[in-house]
Amino acid sequence: MTGAPAPSRKARRKGSGVTMAEVAAAAGVSMQTVSRALRSPQTVTAETRKAIEAAIEKTHYVHNLAASHLASSKSNTVAAVIPTISASIFAETIQHFSDVLNAANYQIFLGNTDYGSEREEAVIRSLLGRRPDGLFVIGAHHTRSCIALMRRAGIPVVEGWDLTARPIDGMVGFSSAAAITELARRLAGTGRRRIVFAGVLRHGDSRAAERRDGFVAAMAELFPHEAPRLCIAGDLPLEMESGVTLLERVRRQDPDADAIMFSSDIIASGAILAASRQGIAVPEDIAITGFGDFELARHLNPALTTVAIPAALIGQEAGRLLLESMSGRKPQQKRIDVGFRLMIRQSG
Repeated sequence: MTGAPAPSRKARRKGSGVTMAEVAAAAGVSMQTVSRALRSPQTVTAETRKAIEAAIEKTHYVHNLAASHLASSKSNTVAAVIPTISASIFAETIQHFSDVLNAANYQIFLGNTDYGSEREEAVIRSLLGRRPDGLFVIGAHHTRSCIALMRRAGIPVVEGWDLTARPIDGMVGFSSAAAITELARRLAGTGRRRIVFAGVLRHGDSRAAERRDGFVAAMAELFPHEAPRLCIAGDLPLEMESGVTLLERVRRQDPDADAIMFSSDIIASGAILAASRQGIAVPEDIAITGFGDFELARHLNPALTTVAIPAALIGQEAGRLLLESMSGRKPQQKRIDVGFRLMIRQSG
């Protein structure tokens, strides 16, 4: 006679995962203690916290953040929106922004607009649907619908990289126009008189447009009786090869040019390398400047004169502003100008 079959362990429902009750049992504490340790670790003793952490590791428990968010109305997440993932200078801003937020136990959702205003609206709408506690957006030029979305979200918002008189909420940035003006004055002070502004101006790239407009204003101040010289490309990508193309276009359009102010270090670097191959002496025949102070700029021969942007500081200050606002504290200053610095090197 066979014995009765041993009772089988009840199969776990697919997707249900380990429960908080199982973590509590493994740690020898109540469910309320586990919940409190997960929400506010400082409210339990170090010994209890260590036991719960060991139980979580042993059971492979994953905390149900969605349920916690519903209960507390906080998600401990922040959304960040950048124009492009490919530009290292924006990555530097996001890295330092994340460092500040991660230290306060916030996680980052990241969205990329590719400089498209309609795409920005879609990205922000999607990220807000995840109910972040705060929002960081690189750029300050948005559609009306996008502005309405951010204002109605009821969460702190910080715009970065630009400066405007009327930010949505917080702002950390600098004036591209002021930087271009100072650089143009510097070139004019060295005797340059036939200065050309050359740039890749993608639709939605407000900072490149501001640099162009700043150049036009600077030329009106420096050389009021001359038309500004511009070589703007909307058909080229933002890459070094475009600097080669723009150098050729400037040489055809303005053969007497004695300086070219490029809208970005990326294309300025391509132009310097092309000039060297073509036997054009920089800066003797023509001065070349960039914008951004990318790492490559200082390693070129000649090294690139450019504008340094404190990308890391923008990220740090944006993170600090959001943390203060999300904690209910009123920041002393909501509009922060981080400034810029001219990096005078051999090319200009």
